[in-house]
Amino acid sequence: MLAILLVLLATPPADLVALGIVLSPRPERSVAILQSQGRTRIVGLGAKAFGGRVAEIAAHGVALEFEDGRVDVRLARGEPTAPAPRPAAPEPPSRAEPPEDPATPHRDMDRREVQRRLTEELPRILAETTLVPVTEGGAVVGFAVTRVPDTGLLVDAGLRPGDVLTRINDVPIDGMGTLMGLWPRLQGERVIRAVVLRGGHPVSLAVTLR
Repeated sequence: MLAILLVLLATPPADLVALGIVLSPRPERSVAILQSQGRTRIVGLGAKAFGGRVAEIAAHGVALEFEDGRVDVRLARGEPTAPAPRPAAPEPPSRAEPPEDPATPHRDMDRREVQRRLTEELPRILAETTLVPVTEGGAVVGFAVTRVPDTGLLVDAGLRPGDVLTRINDVPIDGMGTLMGLWPRLQGERVIRAVVLRGGHPVSLAVTLR
């Protein structure tokens, strides 16, 4: 029985997927989100997860080493199954952005400084930020930010605990794969604009990168 258990622990789970990847110029700071059997792990290079050890994090996926060999876990492109139909809801008469919250007005930030801070703060952001999916009719329509570091880049960008993130640069946030997949695209954007529900009302958070 012990031998069987050890073999099972050394074998990659059949449903293991990579939900998202954040690459850093320094490989040891890159991170990935892995999921298997309903459990989610945020891992870095060398970390142990689901019976294996993270050997490489790349744009296409994550390589894990198990006792019986190396396994490449490809980055999931979208949801594994078709999303449930969204409930019928009246569309707003206009696609105009919601108003800004006076407490978090439009900000200007230096692009290189943002990249430097993100590299330094990423481990803390991942450890201290909690996102909970918000669903309607079985479909994810956003993520509630239940916890966020008291200080740092996310707070400076306007995010607050209790916000429900619903859209970034006109892309509806309908899953963790969508959220993580925005990272490469946003690096080339001059303005990053998010729509959040704050106190039940939509507000716009905007940052211009100069």
